[in-house]
Amino acid sequence: MLSLLFAVISLLYSTVGQAGGTAFLALMALAGLPPAEMRPTSLALNIVVATYSTWVFNRNKVIDWTMLGPLLLSSMPTALAGGHIALGEHIYQPLTGVVLLLAGAVTIVRRGRAADRVRKTPLCGAVSIGAVIGLVSGLTGVGGGAFLAPTLIALNWASPKQTAGLSAPFILANSTVGLAGVLFVGQSPSLHLDLYAIAALAGAIAGTAIGLKWLGQTAIRFILAALLLAAGIQLTFV
Repeated sequence: MLSLLFAVISLLYSTVGQAGGTAFLALMALAGLPPAEMRPTSLALNIVVATYSTWVFNRNKVIDWTMLGPLLLSSMPTALAGGHIALGEHIYQPLTGVVLLLAGAVTIVRRGRAADRVRKTPLCGAVSIGAVIGLVSGLTGVGGGAFLAPTLIALNWASPKQTAGLSAPFILANSTVGLAGVLFVGQSPSLHLDLYAIAALAGAIAGTAIGLKWLGQTAIRFILAALLLAAGIQLTFV
């Protein structure tokens, strides 16, 4: 059942260029998986989904590698550092819960209307944002795309289409180095990772192909937000 839900989440998230790390964590929290397994499992699934999405976006020349460079330059070292920090359950659960609550809130307030990028991305701003999101990614197991995407759009640094092309490789890079740090400190993914990965990949293939052609962005946004908020409340307050 959990594998099927991973496939559905992967499908929904990949329609907007995301891997689904926040929702993967939400599902695992609701399913009662041990916190020590949640972070490496989420990062590993992010890698599977984002690898496929990055390949598709790059093949279609959607990724702005010039703009992506400063974001990765600052985020990858902090994601690696965050991965090396194994937080105690009493810290990890509320911290991840707050991250999920923020992601849920951000998902609700995101606008579906597309707008072309009107402002040049300042180097200092890109480096600062990348560093913060990378650290959160490594610490909790999210890929960072759920925060990168609305930030870029809100600051008018990228259109939704450009943001989708930036999010996939950003998630891939930070999840990879974050997982390296997590494995170094002795945390291991779920024993069922292979089944979860197959399901997530299947969802990513379908979601990337479908895009937003048949799925309404507003409906997707509120369904995902409800899941994130529910898991965030459970981790933070229960």
